[in-house]
Amino acid sequence: MSRRLPPPVLPEHALPPSARARGRRTLMRLGAIAVAGIALRPILADALPTGEQAPDLALRTDSGTGTLSELRGRVVWLDFWASWCGPCRQSFPWMEAMQQRYGSQGLQVVALNLDAKAESARRFLAEHRATFTVAFDPSGDSARRYAVRAMPTSVLIGADGRVRTVHAGFRDADRPTLEAALRDALAARASMAKAS
Repeated sequence: MSRRLPPPVLPEHALPPSARARGRRTLMRLGAIAVAGIALRPILADALPTGEQAPDLALRTDSGTGTLSELRGRVVWLDFWASWCGPCRQSFPWMEAMQQRYGSQGLQVVALNLDAKAESARRFLAEHRATFTVAFDPSGDSARRYAVRAMPTSVLIGADGRVRTVHAGFRDADRPTLEAALRDALAARASMAKAS
């Protein structure tokens, strides 16, 4: 039985002109939901089911282009973000801390920017230290493939390339739960390595 995915909500630049007004209204509603503190995880659960293979993506960085599948064997924290996203300003220091703490254990943070203009992303990055991988997708194609419906949206991908969790938004209260999910994924990676 095929499952129909809800249409993703993307930054305005990634929407066709006929959908921009509808997209703005939807983004405003999602923003209101996020501000109200209502968890979006149940909405996202149907968009990218856990346990399924993570869709491959081209990762265009300042140093070249790679693919998400090239990171197979590592635990990947894939974060979709934009310079206009308020919670992204909180998530960047946390992602930096996680990369520093767990990078040697097999974690790779990949922050995938969806800004239409590179200058916007570069201004944001000048204010927020990032030693992890930062990739750029001004077309928004990656967000459509992952059915991103809120900013930021993070996808935890296990060393086996399968989606472990999807998380929308970022709040300080989420930090312990998100770090526990990272530790679980890294423990599963270590178990896989011992078994092979």
